[in-house]
Amino acid sequence: MKVAVVGATGLVGSKMLQVLEERNFPVTELIPVASEKSVGTKVVFKGKECTVVSAETAIAMNPAIALFSAGGSISLALAPKFAEVGCRVIDNSSAWRMHNDIKLVVPEVNGHVLTENDFIIANPNCSTIQMVMVLQPLHKNYGIKRVVVSTYQSVSGTGQKAVQEMMDERTGGKGFGVYPHPIDMNVIPHIDVFQDNGYTKEEMKMVLETCKIMGDDTIKVTATTVRVPVTGGHSESVNIEFHNDFIESDVKELLSNMSGVIVVDNPSMNAYPMPLDAAGKDEVFVGRIRRDYSQPNTLNCWIVADNLRKGAATNAVQIAKYLHAQGFI
Repeated sequence: MKVAVVGATGLVGSKMLQVLEERNFPVTELIPVASEKSVGTKVVFKGKECTVVSAETAIAMNPAIALFSAGGSISLALAPKFAEVGCRVIDNSSAWRMHNDIKLVVPEVNGHVLTENDFIIANPNCSTIQMVMVLQPLHKNYGIKRVVVSTYQSVSGTGQKAVQEMMDERTGGKGFGVYPHPIDMNVIPHIDVFQDNGYTKEEMKMVLETCKIMGDDTIKVTATTVRVPVTGGHSESVNIEFHNDFIESDVKELLSNMSGVIVVDNPSMNAYPMPLDAAGKDEVFVGRIRRDYSQPNTLNCWIVADNLRKGAATNAVQIAKYLHAQGFI
């Protein structure tokens, strides 16, 4: 089982290596891939140093699977080349997510859509992944009509330079100019580029990806995505309108029974999900579960997850494990 990790030296790529090791994925040979300037450097996997190679070298080595976290343009250029040699590509960028013939997968939600014919598979947006993990059991039982979500996304979602920029600002430096405004001691309601409709690309990702993953275009989603001065972990305030009414205790039971979801909801003990508590964990945490009394059949909740793990690396490795379990690799 030769496994390539494209973008192995980046923030998400490094986390992919960690999760592959933690989850005992049956790697017989790791092939770390990065840009030309990183070729020849080393990464550590299972206590051994592995030499970073170019994409061309990796393709010639015929990997069974490739985890991509190297940006959309690189994915568009290289994913088909890996697929041509029979390699299964799981891509973390937005490049393939909305292609009609490419599956967009969160294994606990829609892993069943994968087939032996899928050679390029898209990993969803980090904020979408954690939200649909909570939406899935609720949609199945009550039918979701509309979702209003506001996100509180950490700087690690932008990459290593953004994390360093915040730390530099904290000590009086200017950073790299990753964001159009200072991020330390601030919040920026602007993630990715603005579209003609006034929404950002990140917001539209949540709108479109949710419907595709859930397999239901009737679900209406509106989003406001915000960058906050937190090192890691994304949070979301989510308002969900259902076609059918619910009982709050039943909602909590449904979510408690959802694989990969942990309910943390005891306000009397100040227990609710926070990024600090989600750090380094693969589960999605949900709390502040309560009825919206301003209109019928509507629920409020608060969702938190480690964006580098379940929001990226862990979900990709879970897809790989699903493919392996099905005998596709």
